[in-house]
Amino acid sequence: MQLSSEWARQRFNSARVARLATVDAEHRPHLVPIVFAVHGDSLVSAVDRKPKRDVRLRRLDNIRGNAAVSVLVDDYSDDWEQLWWARADGRARIVTAEDDEAAAALAALTARYVQYAELPPPGPVVIVTVTRWSGWSARDPS
Repeated sequence: MQLSSEWARQRFNSARVARLATVDAEHRPHLVPIVFAVHGDSLVSAVDRKPKRDVRLRRLDNIRGNAAVSVLVDDYSDDWEQLWWARADGRARIVTAEDDEAAAALAALTARYVQYAELPPPGPVVIVTVTRWSGWSARDPS
């Protein structure tokens, strides 16, 4: 059953990890797991110190070329009546960690993830201005 944008937003507030979908210059999709925070009408994520395969991240290159992104959170259960997903579609932009806007985003991430309190992400920061929250659940959540 399709659910309200407020329901989808609440699911984002409770989820710990999401998947960020971007598209490259050849229109190939690229999907990566991210940690994030809901910050106003935006989702924020930052490049952190976890090991990366390459210092030049494809997700950042993709956003520079095409700002349209989708972010997905979900919950799987072998009891299929418990299944749900929520999606945030929007426009992403990249700001450096020194940018004033990044400071608020990094504070939201640090408040959400204890790991960042000890070792804050160096950035850059991805800010997704959400234009549509949507979701689905196998059963009525009310």
